[in-house]
Parts: sequence; C-alpha cells; structure tokens
Amino acid sequence: MPTRSPPLRGQVILITGAGSGIGAATALELQRRGALPVLLDCDAVAVQTVARGLGADVLALTADVTAMAECEAAVASALARHGRIDVVWANAGMAAFGPLSHTDPQAWKRCIEVNVNGSFNTVRSALPAVLDARGYVLATASVASFGHAPFMSAYAASKAAIEAMCDAWRMEVAGHGVGVGVIHPTWVSTPLVTEGALHPSFVRLRATMPGPLGREIPVARAAALIADGIERRDRRIWVPGWVRALHWLRALLHTQMAERELLRAVPEMELHYLQGLAQAGALASSLGPREHARALAQGGEQDSTG
Repeated sequence: MPTRSPPLRGQVILITGAGSGIGAATALELQRRGALPVLLDCDAVAVQTVARGLGADVLALTADVTAMAECEAAVASALARHGRIDVVWANAGMAAFGPLSHTDPQAWKRCIEVNVNGSFNTVRSALPAVLDARGYVLATASVASFGHAPFMSAYAASKAAIEAMCDAWRMEVAGHGVGVGVIHPTWVSTPLVTEGALHPSFVRLRATMPGPLGREIPVARAAALIADGIERRDRRIWVPGWVRALHWLRALLHTQMAERELLRAVPEMELHYLQGLAQAGALASSLGPREHARALAQGGEQDSTG
C-alpha cells in the first residue's frame, strides 16, 4: 500500500485544464514548493500565458483530453522534457446547464466526454510513467459528485463518475505503490463559476444554499489545499475542509426535507432558462461563453432555439 509522502521538490506534475482556474493557480503553488509542473489545456493562448508567468522553462502543451492520441502525445512530450511523471492530475472540466426538457443534447454529451472520458484518457496515457515513479493519480470531482442540483445533471453525473473511477483505481494500483486521490471542491472563484453567474437560473440556484454552502473561496486558497493534498498523497482533498462533513452526510442531501428549497426554486429557474432559450438558443443557454465558442468553432454546429 502506498504510504510515503515525498516532498514536492523535483516532482514532475502533469496538470490538465491548466490554462485557468484551479489548474493554473495550483501550478503556481506547486512550483513555489519546488515541483515541476507540466501544463496542458485545450486553449493554446491561455496555457502559454500561464506558462510564461511561471518561467521560460515550464512546458506548456495544447491538447483536447477527449482525444486519447492527443493525451498520449502530451505524455510523450512531458517524458521527453523531464524523463518522468510523478503525478498526473486530470483536472480539465466543463459544465453544462439546463433542465432535462430543454438542455442542448450536444452540450450534455460534451460535458460527459470532457469530464469523464477526458479524465480516463489523461490518467490512462500517463499511467505507465506514474507506475514507474510509484507516483500519484489525482482527478477533480466536486461537491456535485454527491450533491445533485437541478439543471446540473450532466455535471453531477460526470463528477459522480470521476469519484467512482478514482475509488476503483485506488484499489487497482495500490499494490504497485501508486496512490489515487480525488478532489471535492465547493464554489471556487474561477472562470467556471464566474460564467455561471451570468445565467439568472444559476444565480437562483445558488440562492437556495445557505451559509457556507453558497460561499466562494479564493482560488489561491483552493490551490494551497490541493497542493497540501498532493504533498500528502491524500485519498480525498476537501476544498475547503468542511466539505468532508458534507460528504459524510451525503445520504441526507436528497431527502425530501433537504430538497425543499430546491423544489421551490425550480419553477423560477425554469422560467429564467426559457427566457434565455428564446433569446440565445439551446446551445448558448446550456454552455458558458467559453465552451459555447469552442463548440461552435470545433464543429461549426448550428445553434438552435428548440
């Protein structure tokens, strides 16, 4: 069983979704602690910008994690530069938003492809190197992996899948001296959350969450907690720490009493969503601005209002 907690100095850490948010912030924190981050993102401009901020020697790669061949090529580039990968962190993710009756099917499926298939592709590609290093596998789930909010079925399903995959992988690779961790963040001040605030239905959803349940934490604080967890090779990284208690109480989150405020909010959320649907179309209503632009650019898809 993996029990060692090596220092981060000199550790090569491959991070997907490193062009913004917790990926970029944690890369900075890991570098500060002596690690050698390798940055990967689908946005070439964003990931190169982050890399320049860390220094000229930081390797920045562009890849779509839904393509296994691109993940394998990124791993090969990391090995060519550093000769090893100690930690692989499948962090790339996106969100789709909307009710079952109107959410865009393309957006729903893309969320599953990026979050679930992308995590598998990332870890599978890097696993031989991580096994050689007796290293650590990490993936970003969410509080949404066990707290399933209305209008967020794709995101919740994808994050629950990531948690399940990590639980299975942990047992599979333990005998090889490799640890597996899963991150459970709540609201973190990242572009993903900022874009959500542009949608009135999302704002109404967050209004149902009292006290710390609806409060954001700074991305730098999240990065420090994640770096601590990587350093210890934790099985679970709670962002922030009180999420551990919520995880213990997960069976209570979908009782009738716990869902009462959400049920009250749904009609208003649906009204807001339908208003946006009429104005912007199904795809734009189901995705944040960055993912909407990517969806249109990648396949030239026709947006619709139905």
